[in-house]
Amino acid sequence: MTISRRNLIKAGMAAGTALSMPSMLRAQASPDDARTVRMVMADLTVFDPILSTADITRMHGFAVYDTLFAPDLKGAPQPQMVEKWGVSDDKKTYTFQLRDGLTFHDGSPVTGADCVASIRRWGQVDAGGKLIMARAKDISKKDEKTFAIALKEPLGILVDALVEGLYLAIMQEKDADRPATEQVTSNIGSGPFKFNEALAKPGASFTYDRNEQYVPRLEPADGFAGGKVVKVDRAIWQVISDQQTALAALQAGETDLVWTPPADLYPVIESDPYLELQVLSKASATMFVRMNFLQPPFDNVKARQAVLHLVDQEAFMRVAYPDPRFTQTVSSIFGNSPVYSNDENTGWFKKGGDPEKARQLLQEAGYAGEKIVILQPTDWPEASNASQLLADMLRKIGGNAALEPMSFSELTQRRANKGPVENGGWNIFISDYSGYNPVNTPFLLANGEEAYFGWPKNEEYEALRAKWVDVGTIEERKALARKMQKVWWDFVGGVLLGRSVYPVAHRKALTGLLEVPGNYGFPMWNMQKAST
Repeated sequence: MTISRRNLIKAGMAAGTALSMPSMLRAQASPDDARTVRMVMADLTVFDPILSTADITRMHGFAVYDTLFAPDLKGAPQPQMVEKWGVSDDKKTYTFQLRDGLTFHDGSPVTGADCVASIRRWGQVDAGGKLIMARAKDISKKDEKTFAIALKEPLGILVDALVEGLYLAIMQEKDADRPATEQVTSNIGSGPFKFNEALAKPGASFTYDRNEQYVPRLEPADGFAGGKVVKVDRAIWQVISDQQTALAALQAGETDLVWTPPADLYPVIESDPYLELQVLSKASATMFVRMNFLQPPFDNVKARQAVLHLVDQEAFMRVAYPDPRFTQTVSSIFGNSPVYSNDENTGWFKKGGDPEKARQLLQEAGYAGEKIVILQPTDWPEASNASQLLADMLRKIGGNAALEPMSFSELTQRRANKGPVENGGWNIFISDYSGYNPVNTPFLLANGEEAYFGWPKNEEYEALRAKWVDVGTIEERKALARKMQKVWWDFVGGVLLGRSVYPVAHRKALTGLLEVPGNYGFPMWNMQKAST
């Protein structure tokens, strides 16, 4: 097996690449342009944050769309578009009043009707939103700045649900009235940045301009909460798939930040006096293998258990994130949550894995050599390397593993195909998650075709998960977490590969980058660049 990025980059090679930098990339940069920040990001193909869980789409949402509440650095929900809110004595009616100065990018005011339509659309697909919709008696506008959610029964996690899961982007009513499965393409929000349609170059660059009409909150920035003060005039997302070229652009000052640089470039970055690695996320992400429950061989639990026993987490972390400062192994579906992480039913977890047990289970599943298609995101080096290692491990136990290279954007579209591999379907892809709340962490759902891609289904687990919102104490939730985890590792809803944090690489002249509570991107407000 060849791991494509292992030992690939050397400092001299990266420096040499700077000399061969395409002139077009140089022409985009101006050494005295302190009001424009250039950032090497993933390609943006889905613009609607209700339609995709991809981090790049969520970051687009942060910039363009504002939201009702936002999590602070501790993850606690704080009012954002909401000025004040309250709940009735019977805990069944929540009333929200919007703050002054909220306008969409086309100049129209944000109204209660816009919020109602946005919540209803979000509630069609988000797990927490679905729970709210199931318990809602009515969601209605009261006046131009006020709306209410009336429930059939109390739901103590309602406000928490509004900030977890899919990004609750507040859109214009005319956009939010369309089905959640139909993409909104207008990109007109009320957020701190405007999307510059005229300068959008799909596959090359996307431009965001400061929204001069945006009125930030008065509180200081705190995670995603507080005042969204934009200190630059423009942010340009550059799509540079070759990591050597991206690093060379960073070293040359032709870009200011590289999002998720590959781990094998960390030494080069740290040796450069003008560059810095910075961990913005306070939560580590868990990399996982998702298997397709709808297609063979992983419609058989024995085949899924084979992958569970096959995985050697330390090996996966070595190829994905060679720097041990940023990784750890994990056996709990609740990650490193200080409250809910537990060791229930984790006897499968062994140093080095158990290939012979995996081979036995794959045979017991009746596997007969069918092709196992692994979607390989080549522009996400860590997942690409992990995909190659998994393919190699499967082949060693008799699996006919076939890698299908593609961009991560292509993967996010391909993984929605529920058909067999001969019709463009798939068997495995690798991604990550950073939440632990089973109400609206997509990875932790097992409700069949309504679940996250892979569509795991287990009624016993779902019955336990449904109790999460109604148990009254932390101790009861801890006990419930153990029961859920026991069932999960029996039916194998997904397999964990380890946990990591993702530092960004940026020039030291770029300051003000905010630490955030989750591991799904970062906001562009508050950052600024020193004049050079």
